[in-house]
Amino acid sequence: MARKTAGQSAEEQIKDQAFSELHSLIEESEKLLRSSASLVGEEAETLRGQIAQKLQQARDSVGNVRDRTMPAVQATETYIGGHPWQTVAISAGFGLVVGLLLGRR
Repeated sequence: MARKTAGQSAEEQIKDQAFSELHSLIEESEKLLRSSASLVGEEAETLRGQIAQKLQQARDSVGNVRDRTMPAVQATETYIGGHPWQTVAISAGFGLVVGLLLGRR
């Protein structure tokens, strides 16, 4: 089995961090929505401000993840564009190996 490179490890950490932040955003938003059912007036305005703040944090987190992963995406696109036949051969080989492994079951 192939070893993971440092780039793959960093990408997985970024992905895990993004999913963790989005999960916590969803939980906090659900909690705020449940508590908003009985609020009116000034309390409702405060709650709307908190929700807006959480959504802005989510947008910032998604933007940060996008910025950090963009070099990996561009490198992949460059490699695939520069080596199309190698990419096809590698993909076909990978598909063959997966097919053989699944065929054993």
